[in-house]
Amino acid sequence: MKKLRIFIVDDHPIFRKGLIQLINEESDMEVCGEAEDVFSATHKVRQLKPDLVIADITLKDTSGLELIKFIQDNNLNIPSLVLSMHDEKVYAERALVTGARGYIMKQEMSGQVTSAIRQIISGKIYISESMNDRLLSNFLAKGGESGKKNISDDPASMLTGRELEIFRLIGKGYTRKDIAESLNLNVNTIGTYRERIKEKMNISSSNELLSYAIKWVQKTEE
Repeated sequence: MKKLRIFIVDDHPIFRKGLIQLINEESDMEVCGEAEDVFSATHKVRQLKPDLVIADITLKDTSGLELIKFIQDNNLNIPSLVLSMHDEKVYAERALVTGARGYIMKQEMSGQVTSAIRQIISGKIYISESMNDRLLSNFLAKGGESGKKNISDDPASMLTGRELEIFRLIGKGYTRKDIAESLNLNVNTIGTYRERIKEKMNISSSNELLSYAIKWVQKTEE
C-alpha cells in the first residue's frame, strides 16, 4: 500500500522530531521531508511533491501562511494543515481563507493530527467542533443587516500574517524589544511593522494602537 507522504514545517526541532515519530508510527503515512522556514520549505515542497504539508504559523523567516499562499499561487495542488500554538479563534479562519484545509492548536493535537491528515486527504476540512460552530455563527450573523460588520473593523482582515502576529503581541503587553526577541527580528523592523499597522488601521498614535490591540486581544482570546 502506498503511504501518504507528509512534509513538516516547524522551527522547533524537538517538536518536529515528536511529530515525525507520531506520523511514522502510522501504517499508511510517512514523513518525506522537513524544514524550519518558509524559504527552504518552498524549494523542498516543489522537489518532493508531498501529499500534504503541515505548517506552523510562527516560523523563523515569515509566517507559515506565506507558504500556504505560495502553494496556492503556484497551483501545486498540495493540501495543507496548520498546526500552531496560536488560538484558533484568531487564526483558524484566516488560515482557511489563505488556503489551508485544516487547523489544530498544538496544545490539543494529541490524537487529532493523524485523523486530520486522513480527513483532509479525503477532500474534507478539519477544524475543531467549537471552531466549526463559531464559523457557522459568524456566517449566519453576516447574513442579516444587523449582523453585518465593516471588514475594516477587523484587524485579521486587514493585516498580513506577520503584522497580525505583532499586533497581537502588542495587545498582550510586549515591548518592541520583547517582540523582536520573540520573533527573532530587529527592533527597527518591529518599528516599521508598527507604522504599517497604524497606517492600515488608520491609527494616529502609539497609545491608540496599544489601546486598540489590548481590546482586540481581550475580545478574541477571552
